[in-house]
Amino acid sequence: MVVEKSGQIIREIGKVLVGKEAVVEKVLMTIYAGGHILLEDAPGVGKTTMALAFSKALGLEYKRVQFTPDTLPSDIIGFSTYDRETGSLVYRSGAVMCHLFLGDEINRTSAKTQSALLEAMEERNVTVDGVTHKLPYPFICIATQNPLGFAGTQRLPESQLDRFMVRLSIGYPNTEEQIQILQRKMYQDPLENMQKIIDRDDLLEIQNYLTFITVTKEILRYMTLLCEATRSDSRIELGVSPRGVIALLKMARACAILRRRDFVIPEDVQEVFTDVCAHRIVLKPQAKIEGIKEEALLKNLLQEVEPPALG
Repeated sequence: MVVEKSGQIIREIGKVLVGKEAVVEKVLMTIYAGGHILLEDAPGVGKTTMALAFSKALGLEYKRVQFTPDTLPSDIIGFSTYDRETGSLVYRSGAVMCHLFLGDEINRTSAKTQSALLEAMEERNVTVDGVTHKLPYPFICIATQNPLGFAGTQRLPESQLDRFMVRLSIGYPNTEEQIQILQRKMYQDPLENMQKIIDRDDLLEIQNYLTFITVTKEILRYMTLLCEATRSDSRIELGVSPRGVIALLKMARACAILRRRDFVIPEDVQEVFTDVCAHRIVLKPQAKIEGIKEEALLKNLLQEVEPPALG
């Protein structure tokens, strides 16, 4: 059931996002793994459209915030107002009180507002005036950011980046894909005709099923050795954290599901390793000067660390 439904979801979103099946697959894996997604790309390539499409296909309540320098923490987590009749404070929910939250251009807002999102992403609750409020379950954050160098952008702190399970890039469409997009948009918006494939209960069932995917000790050792290699590499200042290793495990299990298996193999780990770990490492200044990219460095580590022989 999971594989068939997953295929239907990918095809449904493909009606809106042309030629980006690989990215759609990775986003779906992350949602199954219960993680948050950071989409980094130039404006106008479909980041917001993808988030909207997933909310429709998965039947999830959706809210969006366009981050700006003057966005307040209360816009995100909510605030309290005084009720004259009861003489007490009443909580007014913020944008994160939903199942799928889209934070658009998160690297344009202040550090204070960014940090307000941290508790919601990690703890699945928010605290306002000393009172903790639980978020709906599941809670998934899809945040978008423009590459550094665009006007008004600033680097997200490492503590914030580490909360995202993956960092993905959609990229520009090729010539044929662009023509298809224009043809589909000529008369109506494809988003309006999207069908709901699964609902919240189905998604929770899939997320629970993830824990039954078998992972051998050899695979766990392989994941650990890969992440330890980032901590000992002379070109890397900050390696993958223990949270990153746990994220790699969850993503590898989700990858196995989409590949029609109930067990993880080294290829699953290799397929998601760069997406999970590239935004978690910090290169040394010399490596940056030499033009080394995180993704390329991690691909080299995949060549250096020997995968286990399963037999």
